[in-house]
Amino acid sequence: MKRNPMWIRFAGIGVLAMVIGLWWLASTIQLISPVFLPTPKATLDVLWDGVLHGETGRQTLATVERMVYGWLLASLAGILLGAIIGVSPTTRRLLQPTLEFIRPLPASAIIPVAISLFGLTESMVLSVIGFGAIWPVLLATVNGFASVEPRLGEVARVLHMSRIAFIIKIGLPNALPDIFAGLRLSLTVALIVAVVGEMLTSQQGLGLAILLAARTFQSAELFAGIALLGMIGFLSNLLLRTGESRVLAWKTN
Repeated sequence: MKRNPMWIRFAGIGVLAMVIGLWWLASTIQLISPVFLPTPKATLDVLWDGVLHGETGRQTLATVERMVYGWLLASLAGILLGAIIGVSPTTRRLLQPTLEFIRPLPASAIIPVAISLFGLTESMVLSVIGFGAIWPVLLATVNGFASVEPRLGEVARVLHMSRIAFIIKIGLPNALPDIFAGLRLSLTVALIVAVVGEMLTSQQGLGLAILLAARTFQSAELFAGIALLGMIGFLSNLLLRTGESRVLAWKTN
């Protein structure tokens, strides 16, 4: 995998520092009322106090668990179904209209259906996260398997390889770059849907904490929750990229 030059990394850190600096300036001169925009220091103090003495740690763990479990469910189902659909042109043609009809549905729109099926339970939230997060993985996997060089399929037939052997030995290595791209996007979607699900169903987590802070005009608590979500997204994406670089190291050799 191609690495970014060092100056680009420092430039990225500089952009982040600039954003925080503008935030500090706007809040210090009260360009926006402190009721709506706290200072970075006030946000950091609330975040630190919440981690040490409050419920922030428990809320963060609850959100991360929902995100990870929903993402794993979506990833396993997406890769499996994507492989089955991707290796067969006939299956792709048959299922494409159905997939294109269901794919644009927002995950929040199926929450009432999930509530009627599962009630206000963890299973309901996980099913909604799984529905929202499965599409990037599923479509990326289908595209990865569909783009296998046709001559490799002819070689597999000459060698009398079974469909499962073809998927594992030829299709999956070819589809891995697409799959990892879908996994990264799916992880972001899982976090978003987990937060939305917590807000709509009043499940314990950062989503509910942010909603309550907004309703009570506790801007520091609100920005602390948003900052935590940003850190969760950044770290989870970093871990997945690290795993991707290790798994796909053979492509750069």
